[in-house]
Amino acid sequence: MSAAKAQEIADDMGLDLVKISPQATPPVCKIMNYGKYLFEQAKRAKESKKNQKVIETKEVQLSMTIDVGDLNVKAKQKQKFLSAGNKVKVSIRMKGRQMAHSNLSIDVMNRFYEIVKDFGVMEKKPLLEGRNVWMMLAPNKAEK
Repeated sequence: MSAAKAQEIADDMGLDLVKISPQATPPVCKIMNYGKYLFEQAKRAKESKKNQKVIETKEVQLSMTIDVGDLNVKAKQKQKFLSAGNKVKVSIRMKGRQMAHSNLSIDVMNRFYEIVKDFGVMEKKPLLEGRNVWMMLAPNKAEK
C-alpha cells in the first residue's frame, strides 16, 4: 500500500508508522507505539547492564627488601580481592643498585604467589620491564 495510506491508518489507530527497512523496494513499515518501543528497549539495555560483572584490576606494590610479615599482610589483602573476582597486578619498582639484582625481585614475586595461589592463578609470569618487575594474577575459575 502507499505510504500516505499507511500513515492514515496509523493516525486513525493513534500509533506511529515506523520504517523497518527503508532501502527495500517497496519499503517495509510497521505500525507501532514508538515511544513504548524505545522505553522497552532502554529497559532491556539497563537490565542487561545491571547483570554484567565488571572485573576491576587492583594493584599492589612490593619492594625487593620486603619482610615476611609485611608480605603476608599484603598477600591476605589481595586474597580478598581475588576471591571477590578481581584481577591483581603485583609490581616492584627497583631503585639504584637493585637493578643489578633483578632476580631477587622475581623471587619476592614468586614468594607472594605461593601465598595467594589458592585464591588465584598466575595470568602473566613475573616480567622485567626497565626498572619494574610485574605479574598479573587472575581469580580461580572454581571460586566463581
